[in-house]
Amino acid sequence: MVENIKTYNVLISGRVQGVGFRYFAVSIAEKYDVKGFVKNIPGGRVEIVCQGEEEELQSFLSEVKKGPAFSVITDTATEEIPEIKKYNTFEIRY
Repeated sequence: MVENIKTYNVLISGRVQGVGFRYFAVSIAEKYDVKGFVKNIPGGRVEIVCQGEEEELQSFLSEVKKGPAFSVITDTATEEIPEIKKYNTFEIRY
């Protein structure tokens, strides 16, 4: 089987800091075997770099764009990026 690994950069806006969003993203990444990281960024947004097979990435993105119970997502921007680094885990970065 040939791996078809893709990498996306995702910016999520809204009430996504202080609501457990990063921990939520980690749990969803583990569910779909997605690698990369999630971090809070200035302006109250969350950035995700996610890497994996296209089908798993789409499932991951679909769930993560809904967010955890107390989040309110107002906008998302997703773009595929040429990533040379291969991630081995999905982690919270600070």
